[in-house]
Amino acid sequence: MHVEITGDGPPLVLLHGWAMHGGIFAPLVQALRAQRTLYLVDLPGHGHSRDAGVPLALEACAQAVLAAVPTAPWCGWSLGGLIALHAAQQAPQRVPALAMVCATPRFVRGDGWPHGMPVQVFTEFAQSLAQDWQGTVERFLALEAFGSEHMREELRLLREAVLARGAPAPQVLADGLRLLQDGDLRAALPTLSMPSLWLGGRRDRLVNPAALQAAAALAPQARYVEVGHAGHAPFLTHADAVATALRDFLDGASA
Repeated sequence: MHVEITGDGPPLVLLHGWAMHGGIFAPLVQALRAQRTLYLVDLPGHGHSRDAGVPLALEACAQAVLAAVPTAPWCGWSLGGLIALHAAQQAPQRVPALAMVCATPRFVRGDGWPHGMPVQVFTEFAQSLAQDWQGTVERFLALEAFGSEHMREELRLLREAVLARGAPAPQVLADGLRLLQDGDLRAALPTLSMPSLWLGGRRDRLVNPAALQAAAALAPQARYVEVGHAGHAPFLTHADAVATALRDFLDGASA
């Protein structure tokens, strides 16, 4: 497992989303590194952890990250949020605070959860992955950027980042889509023993902000923060707003 460590101060673990790597957080790192020691994880199969040999599954990923980082708050973006939420439930003594950025316990709608994407969206992505993985990733990035006030800039940054540490393995991409489609951690929410922050982009078209509000309502010691005009990757275009929300939350959680 590749973990980049940078900054100064109390630790904070950052987990990226589907097809990405820890480098995607560069604008947020610049905003936080003076106050936090940041542990930027490349999840198994991604970036410099491409050959880590750990399956992209919730328990395996959570345990691999726990073994590589100190006790610290975790911040998960999108797919990384599922892994962070699972780790917080399974090892609460190691995750004293949890921040979910455009991340939800369930990404698809159904089974009493009206806030997710239609399941066929992920099914179609999975079906097209085998024929054209690059085109599939491009369409997913466009969906992530869609709606943002700075959509073109966000899409440019996502495109630049996705291959910056080498191409992700197609099988890992398929495993990640399966996690997004099948993952359902709603039952974990009422059991969380740590404070949690649920931060959404008002214009996010991949994770409806209502999903984060609903999740925050189910978790104790939870707060919801919305970044106006932001899309699915608010730390790229509104890094200062995201950093401020994280600092305020973490300062309160440690008080």
